[in-house]
Amino acid sequence: MCWSATADLVAGSAIAAVGIACVTRAARTRPRAVPLAALPLLLGAHQIIEAVIWNDGGGRGPAVVAWAVIALPLLPLWVPAGVLLVAPPRARLRLALPLVCGVVTSGCLAYVLATKSVTATVRGHTMAYEIGLPHAGWLIAGYLVATIGSLLLSGEAGLILLGALVTVAAAGCAALWRWEFISTWCACAALGSAVLYVWVRRSAPRPADG
Repeated sequence: MCWSATADLVAGSAIAAVGIACVTRAARTRPRAVPLAALPLLLGAHQIIEAVIWNDGGGRGPAVVAWAVIALPLLPLWVPAGVLLVAPPRARLRLALPLVCGVVTSGCLAYVLATKSVTATVRGHTMAYEIGLPHAGWLIAGYLVATIGSLLLSGEAGLILLGALVTVAAAGCAALWRWEFISTWCACAALGSAVLYVWVRRSAPRPADG
């Protein structure tokens, strides 16, 4: 949710580059961390897709659908699954809750996307997406438990720090979006990607990582 096509393109490219570095490092040192290490790459692609939406002036085109697929059903499943793969044994049982929430939330959001149209609209300095989610409160709660909750319960210091930063960032972005100020999402995604890269560099392989 950057404030222009150019900002989205520049930020997305930079975040994707961090993602490539994360995946390359994880593949050499801790293969089970590759899905989580690929998160900046996914977020970078997400920003680049939004640059296309800005150039199109919003609407309901393929770029809007691609943006929604990543943001809605994919992330709440990807994040808890990725965290579970790298979590220490003592944390795996408690991570079942975020994973179950992710599966249920992702399934519900996938159904909504399959049965409804997503519309992107420029509002002030932000891009708004409308889909008319049923039971939005419950879906948002499940989404947050799956994504932020899995990071906070991971048992990995670097991921817990990332979860805390994302919690603060999500609240800030929501407030700024409501007032239609310039979105802070680009900065938050960049910061989160940097934290994840540091975690990947410092993360020691476990015997189960093989």
